[in-house]
Order: sequence, then C-alpha cells, then structure tokens
Amino acid sequence: MGVEEIRKELKETIRDIPDFPKKGIIFKDITTILQDADKFKKSVDILAGRYRNKKIDKVVSIESRGFIYGAVLAYKLNAGLVLIRKKGKLPYRTYSVSYELEYGTDTLEIHQDSIKQQDNILIVDDLLATGGTACAVIDLVKRLSGNIVELCFLIELSFLKGRKRIEETGQSIFSLIKY
Repeated sequence: MGVEEIRKELKETIRDIPDFPKKGIIFKDITTILQDADKFKKSVDILAGRYRNKKIDKVVSIESRGFIYGAVLAYKLNAGLVLIRKKGKLPYRTYSVSYELEYGTDTLEIHQDSIKQQDNILIVDDLLATGGTACAVIDLVKRLSGNIVELCFLIELSFLKGRKRIEETGQSIFSLIKY
C-alpha cells in the first residue's frame, strides 16, 4: 500500500465530533487511529521515514496529543524529547509565551535547559489549525537557539490557513492528512 492510499485510509478513520470543545468547532478525533495498531504504525512509519536522515537532535512535542506522536518519533529517530506544556505544568525554570488559538488564548512553556544552541529540532503536533500554537512553539525554540528542521502534523485544517502563518515565519511544514 502506497503513501496516498494510507493517507486516504487514515483520513477515513478519523472521527468528527461536532461542537467540541465549543459550539461551531468540528473536532478531529485521532483516537480512532491510535486504538488501531496497524493504522497507528502506518502513520508513525510514514512520519519517521520522512525524518530518518535529517539528523534530528530533539523532537519538540506539544501538549497533549502531540506527546503521543512526539514520543514515538523521538524514539524512532534516536532523538531527545522536549515537552511543551501549558503554564504551570513544568517543574523547572521555564520560558513562556502567550498566544491565540482557534477558540481562545493560552500560554505555553518550555524548560530553559531543554534545547542546546543549534540542536536540530523537529516540532510535532497532532493538528494544525490557525497556526497560533505552532507559532508560539517556534518562538520558544528560537529563544533557545534551536535550528528548526520542520514542523510536522498528523492533520492540517487547510481552511484555517495555519500553514500560511507558519510559512511567514520562514519555517517548513509537513502534514500527513489535510482537510
């Protein structure tokens, strides 16, 4: 089965949840992929294959569903794992950034010692919507002088134009599934 067939299979597996977390939002539920060992493996293998020869030092993953793919990709790429968490969740000294998202505002934090200068960084999350979260993470990684190789998403909601917002920062993006 080729990559395009797998993309189609994964896209058909994702469940839409209307009006979650608030009215007017259609939530893309990836638990349907995660609970199917074959589909989860296929999605991870495609993503890991893309970065296998990119010399990734750290995978930066975003709370919370980004942790799932971030951890597996860090393992497969023999890279360290850096967690981006909501304010007050990390136990050591942090840098923080506030940002707007599709349905409100939030603050994210990173440990100050999590990235060394010029570490090659892969930023991973499950979903790209407006790009607010991703741009906030770009700011945090740059504050620590990391070299961002690419931003990687399982799903991209193209109609929300997050890709354009990220590309305006000069960063490269890859999304496995697009809506």
